[in-house]
Amino acid sequence: MLALGALGWVLSDENRAQRLLALTGLAPDDLRGGLGDPGMLGAVLDFLCAHEPDLVAASEALGVAPAQLAAAAERLAR
Repeated sequence: MLALGALGWVLSDENRAQRLLALTGLAPDDLRGGLGDPGMLGAVLDFLCAHEPDLVAASEALGVAPAQLAAAAERLAR
């Protein structure tokens, strides 16, 4: 659920969403089709973890600590 919330937060800003697509190589269809895919959701969290300002802003918006987002990314990578 945390990863889905993070994806929603990323997609709420067009510039950030475009950066996600450019840096991850994902396409809009990949996002729609991958909502239950741990790999795709992990890529979204990795995207946030790679840019601290976004990680902090997303964690504030979601009401969690940045470390929780990073831990979720790690769990999804397994």
